[in-house]
Amino acid sequence: MFLILDEEHKHHLNFFTTVEPQVAKEFCRISLEFLQNGSNAKVYQNVAQKLGSNLETVKHAVEGLMRVLSEACKLNLSEMELQDSLSILDLQEEIKQEIVRWYVDHTVELRSALSSLNMNLLQYSSLEWRFDVQIASRCLRQQVTPLIILKLDLCKDGKKQPVVLQTDPCNLVHLTETLEEALTEVKSQHTRRMMRNIK
Repeated sequence: MFLILDEEHKHHLNFFTTVEPQVAKEFCRISLEFLQNGSNAKVYQNVAQKLGSNLETVKHAVEGLMRVLSEACKLNLSEMELQDSLSILDLQEEIKQEIVRWYVDHTVELRSALSSLNMNLLQYSSLEWRFDVQIASRCLRQQVTPLIILKLDLCKDGKKQPVVLQTDPCNLVHLTETLEEALTEVKSQHTRRMMRNIK
C-alpha cells in the first residue's frame, strides 16, 4: 500500500529539498505537536526566522509532513511502504530516512494523537416504542392512521439523553432497510480493512 499525494501536497513537501536532515527531524517533532495540541503560530514564526524562510512556507511544510505521517499511521504503512511512498518526492535519501525513522519510532504517539481527535458521539443505550392508531376523528368517522412512537435513550459521557421520534410504518420500514444496508456494508471486507487501518 502507498500514500497518494496530490500536486499541492507535493508542492508543500518540496520545502524539504532545501533543508538539512536535522531540520526535517525537527519538523517531524513540530508535526506531532500540531496533531496533539493544534497549530502554534509562535513556533512557526521562530522556525521561519531561524531558517530565513517565509512563515506560510514553514506552515505548509509542517502541515504537509503532518499529513504524510498521519495518513501513513492510518494506513498502517510499514517502513518499506512509507519509504517507497516518499520516493516519488525529490528528497535527499538522508531526509527520507529521517522521516521514516521518526515515523517508526513515534507510531504509538501518532496513533494516540489521532485517536484523541475522534469525535465524542452519542451512543445507543435503549429503545422503547408504542404503536398508536387513530381510527376516527370529528371530521372523518372512518379512518386508520397508524403511528409508531419511539423513545431512544442515547448516552454521552455517562449521561442519558432521551430522544422521542414519531413516524408512520412506511417510513419505519424504509429506515429499517437503510440501517440493514449500512450493517451489511460494515461487515464487508473493504470496510473491515478500513476500520483496521484507522485503529
